[in-house]
Amino acid sequence: MDDWKSKQGIYGAADPDDMDADVPLNDEARQPLSRKVSIASSKVNPYRMVIILRLFVLCVFLRYRILNPVPEAIPLWLTSIVCEIWFAVSWILDQFPKWYPIDRETYLDRLSLRYEREGEPSMLSPVDLFVSTVDPLKEPPLVTANTVLSILAVDYPVDKVSCYVSDDGASMLSFESLSETAEFARKWVPFCKKFNIEPRAPEFYFSRKVDYLKDKVQPTFVQERRAMKREYEEFKVRINALVSKAQKVPEEGWIMKDGTPWPGNNTRDHPGMIQVFLGHSGGLDTEGNELPRLVYVSREKRPGFQHHKKAGAMNRQIRVSAVLTNAPFMLNLDCDHYINNSKAIRESMCFLMDPQVGRKVCYVQFPQRFDGIDAHDRYANRNTVFFDVSLYSSQSHLHYA
Repeated sequence: MDDWKSKQGIYGAADPDDMDADVPLNDEARQPLSRKVSIASSKVNPYRMVIILRLFVLCVFLRYRILNPVPEAIPLWLTSIVCEIWFAVSWILDQFPKWYPIDRETYLDRLSLRYEREGEPSMLSPVDLFVSTVDPLKEPPLVTANTVLSILAVDYPVDKVSCYVSDDGASMLSFESLSETAEFARKWVPFCKKFNIEPRAPEFYFSRKVDYLKDKVQPTFVQERRAMKREYEEFKVRINALVSKAQKVPEEGWIMKDGTPWPGNNTRDHPGMIQVFLGHSGGLDTEGNELPRLVYVSREKRPGFQHHKKAGAMNRQIRVSAVLTNAPFMLNLDCDHYINNSKAIRESMCFLMDPQVGRKVCYVQFPQRFDGIDAHDRYANRNTVFFDVSLYSSQSHLHYA
């Protein structure tokens, strides 16, 4: 990683302050890109007291269970004791980040000052983003499309972003829906960047019950938003038509538009498939600007071989990306994990590309949020204690390649 950064001129293997010798040491760009923010004891201490109380009750319960065996069913009693101790240890380990929570603040302006100088190419690190899906009838293509669209519209240099969609079910439905998504992205991405909208997943943007005119000053916004919503509704109709068509598989198998059989008709015995839908050498948006790279990947499968499910699919994504883009950082998302903050990649780079702490950081996780939950959240599906108290809690993560 240091070798790559040295070649890019980001910083040398020696002192990071050796770079930009012409910039004064007290310049804003020299300052750290992030900092720890202390959390008031008044917010943390009540939960710590709850942890202590629960720990006391847990110790009393385990003492009673251990000292009172069941002679008539010793094997079952011993099994239950082992399970209870296991769950107790798991719970205790889960309390460590909650006992001493850490909050951090990033400085995106400093990141831009350091790595995006005016009149020079951006020095921000490239990122490969991986999206995994298997069965489009269980994981709706429209959900996957929203995840992909939120990736393509991120606030990051387009030549630094590449999205790889893994279709481990070798489904022609996934392939065709991704093709439709690529076409819609030509209109959606420039709209997002022109009006700086959030979130950049159209399904969730158009369904939000908020004042969408807030902070919008362009006179054409209302008209263009209305036109874009109509375009999205038509896009949804096309995706739904593909889903309806895929409900009944033809006896001869699926046939592609060029008349050739779909290579993935036999999902357990088919060759590998790679299709670049959008790339840096082509695929412009409606305003003539480049779009991030979008690649469809379906790994080869043969009978008699262990394919290791999602882990194997991700390994193939890494191998394909190593040939096409070979970015030093990877961001992994499930097909239903859209990016609700277009600056999320920049936020993570404030840790990974910080000259002081970047050498010690190789893994960044984002808090996870949930849509479609009732206002009272009676079943605690938001998991606010875990995701709002602890920084390190998510299923979406960015790390070194």
